[in-house]
Amino acid sequence: MDDSVDDRRYLVVVNDEEQYSVWPVGGELPLGWRSTGMTGDRAACLAHIDEVWTDLRPRGLREWLSSNG
Repeated sequence: MDDSVDDRRYLVVVNDEEQYSVWPVGGELPLGWRSTGMTGDRAACLAHIDEVWTDLRPRGLREWLSSNG
């Protein structure tokens, strides 16, 4: 078996700070994370994250900077 081939399905998840990650479909999500509804292979999920997560700063920092800047 080729270990470099990953044919599992993944789910794109996001936390309250609007940070994104991937999680195996069917696995219990870690505390504080929720599904975005996007599923696919790992490459598709990571491509989706690259497209939607354009500001890597945590939400709390963005809000603080906008109110103190």
